[in-house]
Amino acid sequence: MQWLLILGALNGALAVILGAFGAHGLRERVDASMLETWGTASEYHFYHALALLLAGVLAKQFGSGWILASGWVMLAGTLVFSGSLYLLVLTGQRWLGAITPLGGVALIAGWLLLAWGLFRAA
Repeated sequence: MQWLLILGALNGALAVILGAFGAHGLRERVDASMLETWGTASEYHFYHALALLLAGVLAKQFGSGWILASGWVMLAGTLVFSGSLYLLVLTGQRWLGAITPLGGVALIAGWLLLAWGLFRAA
């Protein structure tokens, strides 16, 4: 639980840093569609940093392994989803876009695990 809270806070900081880098450092280096892709990556990154904090707090409150698992699955999903988009923009390797949906599936699974854990804790 403590690790989810720490990783959530660190991911929040990283999402802000990478969002600012995209807005300021990439503007002259990549086209508008790649900037939009970067924005999507940092937006989902930030939302799921908050979700990690939420999962950590709820896991601590309810003592639920399902809620704890939801945070770890969301972290993995964030790494794959946002990470693949960040790398796609930085490297131009379009094949990385094929990996992104796997991260999206993990994010969805994380939210469903959170819902299940809250249902079980009720």
